[in-house]
Amino acid sequence: MAEPNSTFKPIKPKLKPKPRTPKQTPESKYWSSFKTHQIPDLISSITSLTFSPSPPHPFAATHSTSLKIFNPQTLSPSSTISSFSDVVSSASFRSDGLLIAASDLSGLIQVFDVKTRTPLRKLRSHTRPVRFLKYPLHDKLHLVSGGDDAVVKYWDVASETPLLELLGHKDYVRCGDFSPVSHEMCVTGSYDHTVKLWDVRVTGSKTVMEVNHGKPVESVVFLPSGGLVATAGGNSVRIWDFIGGGKMVYSMESHTKTVTSVCVGRVGKENVEEGREHRVLSVGLDGYMKVFDYGRMKVTHSMRFPAPLMSIGFSPDCGVRVIGSSNGVMYVGKRKMKEENVESSLRSFWSLGVEQERRVMRPSYFRYFHRGQGEKPKEGDYLVMGPKKVKLAEHDKLLKKFRHKEALVSVLGNKNPENVVAVMEELVARRKLLKCVENLDNEELGSLLMFLQKYSTVPRFSGLLMGLTKKVLEMRVEDIRASEALKGQIRNLKRSVEEEIRIQHSLQELQGIISPLLRIAGRG
Repeated sequence: MAEPNSTFKPIKPKLKPKPRTPKQTPESKYWSSFKTHQIPDLISSITSLTFSPSPPHPFAATHSTSLKIFNPQTLSPSSTISSFSDVVSSASFRSDGLLIAASDLSGLIQVFDVKTRTPLRKLRSHTRPVRFLKYPLHDKLHLVSGGDDAVVKYWDVASETPLLELLGHKDYVRCGDFSPVSHEMCVTGSYDHTVKLWDVRVTGSKTVMEVNHGKPVESVVFLPSGGLVATAGGNSVRIWDFIGGGKMVYSMESHTKTVTSVCVGRVGKENVEEGREHRVLSVGLDGYMKVFDYGRMKVTHSMRFPAPLMSIGFSPDCGVRVIGSSNGVMYVGKRKMKEENVESSLRSFWSLGVEQERRVMRPSYFRYFHRGQGEKPKEGDYLVMGPKKVKLAEHDKLLKKFRHKEALVSVLGNKNPENVVAVMEELVARRKLLKCVENLDNEELGSLLMFLQKYSTVPRFSGLLMGLTKKVLEMRVEDIRASEALKGQIRNLKRSVEEEIRIQHSLQELQGIISPLLRIAGRG
């Protein structure tokens, strides 16, 4: 005789625990795929990071009186330039990657050959420390610089002379950037809270547009469209629409301390659509790196580092992310490119040659119909999967035979709360749980009360178990009064419930304290 309900499946708990941490978004997985490597012992704070525009995109870091250029594949220093008399403050590669310019706090700007490290030009005009310099994206002959003398200078590098002195800032000029669509337009940020747009074609060296960030400006960068500019100052990063007349589009205030540097990054390059999505990356003295999606106006990823962060850079090929800290440690995130894996697999495939084609089994071959069970399926084969044998636990076997009370007693002895709750849910669905409770003897009732005392206050089980506890006390009150052991179980259960009530009251008090603070923080 066949067993009843031959298609019986093992029961599973319906009350699944909620994950403690939110599920990672695809973008968070992308940014987390950058495996971080530490490059220590760079003596002092890393003030500037810059990537070469030309492949393989080496990057340069300024620290103390040195400028180091790193190989992006090995992450080891390929060359060190130490011909500075003061702390190096900023560096910028030329558009072809053959030259690099660097400034120091003595006010001197030097241009070096990247391969030979030979100083080719020395630009002297600033009377105080130079804080930033920048080469245009499509111009090899000029660069712009600014410093503590509140003057922005537009240089002819070949003749070592400033063509223009752009006056207008009233405090230290700390940062600047060239437009990605025009090598004649640049933007600068100053400690006078202003960000100014300059056009070197305008006579009189007057500013074209000005916006007020509201705090001393630490960093500024053009976004790829050329019409939007991101500025960093205080604990906020703000997006400005310069084409729309300098209107502020959004203010991101996710940092808790001063934002020190911003740059533009890209979300991958696996496909064309994804490669077009740009992000604003920011770092601050709070030790956080934030990724801001300025299309959806939200922070999409955040990462914590153990030291205040001073600078950030992102490679044009989306392969390397570099962050400089105040204690001389550089955090380099390197992403394994899928293209490399595809290329290596293609090489191994084609190395097999035509021989592989001859080994392919076809239905016209006699051996095709004599393959054994160990033969692996080929691409295009239709697979017929046999039914897998389901292994049933003891309580599942008893439920299959409709022996409900024995199934409940069996699962209570296994001490697995999820299985116990799953059996109880099944018995509720069959309308047999209360009948089973009614037929338990004193020893079995003691096991049930012990389980209820231990797990009835667990949030994911309490919805079912609290109701069951009430029913057990109503139905078996006479048996409990007659047994000292059961009375002890009830006392333990009472203590557990009282303790849970006390904890809930404390949590409500904490919630009342925290809620107004969160509302205030949200308005700020």
